[in-house]
Amino acid sequence: MLDDKGVAYRYREYTQEPFGAAELRRILKMLGVGPKAVLRKRDKAYSELGLDGSEPDDVLIGHMVEHPTLVQRPIGVNAGRAVIGRPVEALLSLAEI
Repeated sequence: MLDDKGVAYRYREYTQEPFGAAELRRILKMLGVGPKAVLRKRDKAYSELGLDGSEPDDVLIGHMVEHPTLVQRPIGVNAGRAVIGRPVEALLSLAEI
């Protein structure tokens, strides 16, 4: 979709280049949400870790760093702003900066 609209971007394979804790905190701040808002509760790691979503933010961020599949995706970041690409069309709002 971004290609079709002529929007330049860099794709980041989240399992090969996962977020560090500081970067994830910055992105959450740009999104204006805490980690619970981007936590994938249907992910295999969620049940394997025995998570229930009530864990403290620091604990969730630690798990998200160790298990990047726990983070909703895609997340687009541009010029100090971030959006969750659900629906994927939401990513286009970053191109309008």
